[in-house]
Amino acid sequence: MTAIDRGLTGRQPKAVQSALAILETVARVGAGVTAKEVADELGLPPATTYRLLNLLVGEEYLVRLPDLHGFAMGRKAARLTGAAATAPLCTAAREVVAELRGQVRSGVHLVLCTSSTLHCADVDPDHPLQAPELVERHLHASAPGKLLLAEQADWQEVLSPARLHRLTDRTVVRPADLDAELRETRRRGWAVQAGQVHEDLTCAAVPVRAPAGALVAAVVVTVRGAAPAALAAPAGLAEGFARRLGPLLG
Repeated sequence: MTAIDRGLTGRQPKAVQSALAILETVARVGAGVTAKEVADELGLPPATTYRLLNLLVGEEYLVRLPDLHGFAMGRKAARLTGAAATAPLCTAAREVVAELRGQVRSGVHLVLCTSSTLHCADVDPDHPLQAPELVERHLHASAPGKLLLAEQADWQEVLSPARLHRLTDRTVVRPADLDAELRETRRRGWAVQAGQVHEDLTCAAVPVRAPAGALVAAVVVTVRGAAPAALAAPAGLAEGFARRLGPLLG
């Protein structure tokens, strides 16, 4: 990282520590974390934070999101970690998803989950997601995001309440309201969002669990409109397919 060496001569050890801390923060908080959030989290001066973020973007360890609102892990960081969430899906898993698509009149997508991140791994080509990056980034609004947060003992360890951004008039932005939605998700067994990411789209996220029980993915069913009742039948059907996917993905 020659840029850091030139820009911070004599302070390389501290700069390296700060840069690694920034990478850890972006990985933990997730895509969309802002420079201010990173600075506040680490107690770094804003000028130092901006300088290191720009250097990490230049070296491709981070990327600046297209809307210029925040940062995400870049190509080189993914290469270092192995990025399990972006690993290619096996043919058997894709065949299970394709079989479900043939049985419902809805969009069917497979989203891979880690303990804190999502990756839209298989998007329905006939009913594509309008913006997969919004699904991955806004855990409080997307159905698979709610499913992931419902797995946590304390969802605020994964998602800061300061990042409950409003995407539509229906987006949940109060921590207490999100708590209520997550309780309902646990009770129901799968997550729902109705018009919270896009006003004209309702989604259900059915959990895919490894044989040991860990959440590894979500089968996401999407329908046009904002009527959750329309999801009951396809989500119920998706549960059987999710059980078949568990051993393939876990």
